[in-house]
Amino acid sequence: MRWQIRPALVSLAVLTLITGLVYPVVLTGVARVAFSGKASGSIMTVNGKPVGSELIGQPFSEAKYFWSRPSATSPVPYAGDGGSGSNLGPTNPALIDAVKQRIAALRASDPGHMGPIPVDLVTASGSGLDPHIGVAAARYQAERVARVRGISVERVQELIGQFTEGRSLGVLGEERVDVLKLNLALDGR
Repeated sequence: MRWQIRPALVSLAVLTLITGLVYPVVLTGVARVAFSGKASGSIMTVNGKPVGSELIGQPFSEAKYFWSRPSATSPVPYAGDGGSGSNLGPTNPALIDAVKQRIAALRASDPGHMGPIPVDLVTASGSGLDPHIGVAAARYQAERVARVRGISVERVQELIGQFTEGRSLGVLGEERVDVLKLNLALDGR
């Protein structure tokens, strides 16, 4: 039996070293060289200070900003370590109540706007962390943002167009707008 224990312990030590130390260090090193921004979290900075990630949404609640898609992470919204869908079905009372509250907040922030509210302004994405909204959701908010900021709706629409990203690989998904980039552009204009 002793002759079996020694090779097993050596194998355990070698495999632990390879898979637990060498492989992660090499993979991290390659990622930092080949994809330096993404490997570091795709952090966006303004004047040397981090303001957010290109990959994770964040809450905006002031009327002068475009609002992000709601987060499904709880109890902290947009918490990267808790990304997942809410798993609430369309007939779930909790989802129905949350959507009603979001609709009420949107209507209260822009009482004159009675058009249909795009679904991505009242429901979370599959990950609950999406940094994008659809083009329709951005256009829905354009009048409010322009009015509060005292700029023309046309200028806000131009910015929406500037920060609209196309479909992935030209065919996957829908056109979308990065909310953080758009809001930073508004602040920096």
